[in-house]
Amino acid sequence: MASSSSLLFASLCIHTCFLLAWSRPATFLQDFRITWADTHIKQIQGGTAIQLILDQSSGCGFASKSQYLFGKVSMKIKLIPGDSAGTVTAFYMNSDTDTVRDELDFEFLGNRSGQPYTVQTNVYAHGKGDREQRVNLWFDPAADFHTYSILWNHYHVVFSVDEVPIRVYKNNEARGLPYPKFQPMGIYSTLWEADDWATRGGLEKIDWSKAPFYAYYKDFDIEGCPVPGPASCPSSSANWWEKPANQALDADQARRYRWVRLNHLTYDYCTDRSRYPVPPPECSEGI
Repeated sequence: MASSSSLLFASLCIHTCFLLAWSRPATFLQDFRITWADTHIKQIQGGTAIQLILDQSSGCGFASKSQYLFGKVSMKIKLIPGDSAGTVTAFYMNSDTDTVRDELDFEFLGNRSGQPYTVQTNVYAHGKGDREQRVNLWFDPAADFHTYSILWNHYHVVFSVDEVPIRVYKNNEARGLPYPKFQPMGIYSTLWEADDWATRGGLEKIDWSKAPFYAYYKDFDIEGCPVPGPASCPSSSANWWEKPANQALDADQARRYRWVRLNHLTYDYCTDRSRYPVPPPECSEGI
């Protein structure tokens, strides 16, 4: 018969192995691969952080090696300092399907020095997008690292900045509205030039005399159901991200969410009557 100490050791090993399989801050090459311009992505701090470079010759990009169906992904990012007008640093999830795409976007829109940095979010569900919202960040995201995360479960998608919710997209399938839940998504990031639209609708152009532009990433954290992987994982109510505490914002999260919306929201497709004379049906659902 096994001793109590050996049983305890085995239990700890099983628990530790489970955590390593499903939740671990990764070095860059553990979970990601370079997809665009490997000369413009440099590993630093022993591979636990990377530097993305944009110059007149190229931008760059990377992607996760696996796809995931539900969970939470977060990264700490330090954005381009100074005059970053015309640049876009993007962090997003994408199903990598051409016709019926699911996608959850963070896009950080560059600014002229002294102007606030804007983060644009967008949601594509079953191929339908055009759900942009923009928030001016309440801090300087180029002065230090800040955590940007996407929580995705059967109930809602929550975009957060330093654990402050800035956007919630609810599952309203009961009302006939599409929700991304059938297709696994990979995790992607790019740094690129988009001065035809990124800053003040394209009025502010990129100043190449300020190049090269640098953005930094670290603390890559993926917690989710990898695909391919155990078939029962995406539907399991035992996953922490499906627990009741994560099915809706709690009172404190709702308070902070309303603070962001009241004080820092600068654009919402739901209120853009030039695009949508009748607001899309999901807009009436609030948080």
